[in-house]
Amino acid sequence: MTLAAVLPSVNAALNATSAVLLLAGFLAIRRGAWKVHRAFMLAACTSSVLFLAGYFTRIALTGTHRFPGSGGLKALYLAVLLSHTVLAAAAAPLVLRTLFLAAKARFPDHRRIARATFPVWMYVSVTGVVVYVMLYHLAPAIR
Repeated sequence: MTLAAVLPSVNAALNATSAVLLLAGFLAIRRGAWKVHRAFMLAACTSSVLFLAGYFTRIALTGTHRFPGSGGLKALYLAVLLSHTVLAAAAAPLVLRTLFLAAKARFPDHRRIARATFPVWMYVSVTGVVVYVMLYHLAPAIR
């Protein structure tokens, strides 16, 4: 198996890992466990950075892929992909700003922007897995 063949699955696993770590970090801060929260959020960042490296590597190796299905399934895929792509572009600066504020111990500002960053980042992580399943598993099974 080639790197190009395995990267989509690895990237989906990294997105799923990010989502789980984000949820764990959210739950930790709700319990007041800020050190645990910090560890989970830094791990989520690491997972997301590894995902980006894998994603750009796959694009460089194989280019983009067209959805092989049609009709309503294709329309649903394109809607999920569009929302995922737009919010992924927004997530990067939000995450960086949120991390910066935490690193500078500007916690009131950090909490304020994290309220927007968390749902966007979570949506992007989860829909990344959905896009993978639709593109690599659902559509080929229907053909």
